[in-house]
Amino acid sequence: MRERTSDELTLGRWREELTGELRDNILGYWIKNTVDRKRFGFVGEIKQDGRVVEDADKGLVLHARILWTFSAAYRTYRDDEYAEMARRAYAALREKFWDDEFGGLYWMIAADGRPTSDKKQVYGQAFVIYGLAEFARAVGGEEAKQAIAWAGEIYRLLEKHAYDPVHLGYVEALARDWSETDELSLSGKDLNERKSMNTHLHVLEAYTNLYRVWKPEGLRAKLKELIEVHLDKIIDAGTSHFLLFFDDEWQSKTPHVSYGHDIEGSWLLWEAAEVLGDESLLPRVKEAALAMARATLEQGVDKDGGVYNEFDGADHLDDTKDWWPQAEAMVGFLNAYQLSGKADYLEAAKRSWTFIRDCISDREGGEWHWQVTKEGVPVRSDNQPKVGAWKCPYHNSRACFEALERIKF
Repeated sequence: MRERTSDELTLGRWREELTGELRDNILGYWIKNTVDRKRFGFVGEIKQDGRVVEDADKGLVLHARILWTFSAAYRTYRDDEYAEMARRAYAALREKFWDDEFGGLYWMIAADGRPTSDKKQVYGQAFVIYGLAEFARAVGGEEAKQAIAWAGEIYRLLEKHAYDPVHLGYVEALARDWSETDELSLSGKDLNERKSMNTHLHVLEAYTNLYRVWKPEGLRAKLKELIEVHLDKIIDAGTSHFLLFFDDEWQSKTPHVSYGHDIEGSWLLWEAAEVLGDESLLPRVKEAALAMARATLEQGVDKDGGVYNEFDGADHLDDTKDWWPQAEAMVGFLNAYQLSGKADYLEAAKRSWTFIRDCISDREGGEWHWQVTKEGVPVRSDNQPKVGAWKCPYHNSRACFEALERIKF
């Protein structure tokens, strides 16, 4: 049978496919396979072939993103099974990851609950805020009050210890007691620099969601400042790409381009500006968001609709295609279409979805493949698990939630 092109993908059919992908292939996979019933929380790693690594460390980002995902799912569908998953993640974060002595949450813990990396990675703290705010939106009542109070405590810790009052922005990481540390990088592939685009993008994301449910004195100003930091210091005005790593004074440390972060940032910046509601900022953010989407579409998208991983800024293109840039591309191009009305963005979003559906979604094993080749063939590697510290249900579930919300025109 001839494969359907994106031109033949009606909006109704698109929504139907997204709903099935979200509820059956993503949420259903995590409910069935990832609950750690022997210990607490969720298993730290599952290999591509379905093997559970029983003694794998458990990641802060993994648990925070599960909290966000199933809170969003419960808010959307009111399914008690989703609420149970969200509460399980909440409990693991509160009881196992939280540092009772110094505050904040450990970066990694062993399967038995002992910290294996006790530094305070700002990126991880931000994702907990993001998840707690979504949990509050979903459950309401006393649980929501407790979640907001906890998120507020983490927010104040970040502002006290990680904020740079001289040059603005936030340092990457601090030691367990919130003192300075030389161990700054998120992972082995990241530069060990003081500041990064990635951390600032997700602090922005976290503060945006927090501002939806809590409006204390100061948070509005912090959110506005974060938007302006992205506009003034993180977006390269000449290329409309994000710069990636910086010193304290915002001197860029690499020319690399991350197409997935560019298109993700385009819509997260617009979301932040909308939630903030500052009319003076909206035109500037709209212009930047559309410029970033255009740069990604023209430079970072293959003819099959898939988004390349990275360009080194000189002569090497990493033309493999990881799962998460595809998810962000579908949302980012939908957002650009809604902002501009330009049909090529809608077509790009449809092509993103058809690429996800045909190449990224794992129809046999469930969930999504970590990476495919330029030709769309899944890469089989034990270094790219189905579930892990970085392989979570957040990018793909969020893409489905966002697309379902937006495909109503």
